[in-house]
Amino acid sequence: MSTIITRKAILNDLPVLAEFLQLLVDAERPFDETLKEGDLIYYDLQDLIQRDDSEVLVLEDNGKLVGAGYAQIRKAKPYQIEPEYAHLGFQYVLPEYRGRGLNQQLIEGLKSWIRTKGVREVRLDVYTYNNAAVRAYEKAGFKQILTTMRCDIG
Repeated sequence: MSTIITRKAILNDLPVLAEFLQLLVDAERPFDETLKEGDLIYYDLQDLIQRDDSEVLVLEDNGKLVGAGYAQIRKAKPYQIEPEYAHLGFQYVLPEYRGRGLNQQLIEGLKSWIRTKGVREVRLDVYTYNNAAVRAYEKAGFKQILTTMRCDIG
């Protein structure tokens, strides 16, 4: 049985991370009718890897990337208690590796990095009807605080 490691992403990982991004977009399409067709770029992954205020982690199984995620330190709204928070995004694990606690492993790695930055709050966005993702994040200690709504008036 292999041990899946969590490590900091490097620029050489970008081709696989770009594939993960499109797989993530494809997985999210059923939850968001506003997404354009074709390949989409949610994040500038190279920039996230190179910035001091963000951390991209990957999950690796014997040299094969099987998951990824990032944390980025952001300024909070002036009316919020904490002056800044860490935003999690790009949480993706290959389907054949799901159900092994790897998302939790990834989140814990990101939380460790966040703590080194002195940040106490972590936030993320998840589609309301993506029940599996909502459950996974709740298992990691997250709770829902806001629902974004939209209306097409065209």
